Amino acid sequence: MIQTISDLKKSDNFFLLAGPCVIEGEEMALRIAERVVKMTDRLDIPYVFKGSYRKANRSRLDSFTGIGDEKALKVLAKVRQEFGVPVVTDIHAAEEADMAAEYVDILQIPAFLCRQTDLLVAAARTGKIVNIKKGQFLSPGAMRFAADKVVEAGNSQVMLTERGTTFGYQDLIVDYRGIPEMQAFGHPVILDVTHSLQQPNQTSGVTGGMPQLIETVAKAGVAVGVDGLFMETHEDPTVAKSDGANMLRLDLLEGLLEKLVRIRQSIIL
Repeated sequence: MIQTISDLKKSDNFFLLAGPCVIEGEEMALRIAERVVKMTDRLDIPYVFKGSYRKANRSRLDSFTGIGDEKALKVLAKVRQEFGVPVVTDIHAAEEADMAAEYVDILQIPAFLCRQTDLLVAAARTGKIVNIKKGQFLSPGAMRFAADKVVEAGNSQVMLTERGTTFGYQDLIVDYRGIPEMQAFGHPVILDVTHSLQQPNQTSGVTGGMPQLIETVAKAGVAVGVDGLFMETHEDPTVAKSDGANMLRLDLLEGLLEKLVRIRQSIIL
């Protein structure tokens, strides 16, 4: 199991954080993990299973938030144990850091919370790798200060994730110049492909998305030289309980990864 970021960069390939938006149940998580492990093993892509144990940022009060914290965290731990892959989940408050750290390898800081000092310090002090998502409202350069908070709290294991920048009220754009700018801070940079294609703040109260552009955004990120990719995937996004509008259908993932590996190989020659 990974202890440091170096373990994720053990090959010349990009690494992948992928899985469902939220843990909807044990069987579903294990099925997705099994299929993605087979793909990534074949393609020599270092893989981290992703799943939120709870969704705290929802548009409406009646939106699904999870199956229960401990139950979902135990599902993540089971994925970790059964398939021998690291797992990542997001935390939303400082008091959640130690609890989640018992079950996962990477603690993720949501984009809206990337400036919350108490949260960053609590994550840092667990000793786990900390993946900080760039706020939709921040420049790439401003993420230096978020990363510095973790490092100054005694943890150098930091990754930064680009996930789009607010464009008007209901759209996001990816500025690919931000990837090398954040890499210059000395931390790996991940591109969150699927969240970058969200269309937030819809009048229905349900976030929209443009999954038809997942391949385009992912290809561009790999061509620019991103260290890792983040993609949410589901067996049937139309019935997903969170973020279905921008998730990648699981049966499309392998073909996309094959194309991305070829792009990666071409730029490191």
